[in-house]
Amino acid sequence: MAVFREADLNGLDFQILRSGSVSLYHSRDVLEADVSWFQANRYKVFSFDCASWDSMDMFHDSAASALGFPEYYGRNLDAFNDCLSDLEIPDTGGIVLVFLRYDAFSRRFPRPAQDILDIIADKARYHLLFGRRMLALVQ
Repeated sequence: MAVFREADLNGLDFQILRSGSVSLYHSRDVLEADVSWFQANRYKVFSFDCASWDSMDMFHDSAASALGFPEYYGRNLDAFNDCLSDLEIPDTGGIVLVFLRYDAFSRRFPRPAQDILDIIADKARYHLLFGRRMLALVQ
């Protein structure tokens, strides 16, 4: 089963995914326009304000709550990786993770911030193998 049909090749999702599943944004206005496109095209959008994350615990609390991770979520990056593997992604559209002001979080926790995006990119590739779309938009 193909993830995209030829008629979909001009869609924003295809345009982003052909270069990778994590897309960086400088402009908040451009990001908001793209989020609107995803919402109009039946994607589930999960937004995170990363400037408020002043600890890794806050990241894990936010991710677990928004994405519905199980009670036994281990609150570390290995567990985050595992839970993204099991994330339920709709057959129509997909999932978009929107990270606002990620630079503030990245300044506080540079290595984990990079690891989180690497995990998302890896899991997005994994889900694509089964015809499911997951993207991250990072501002």
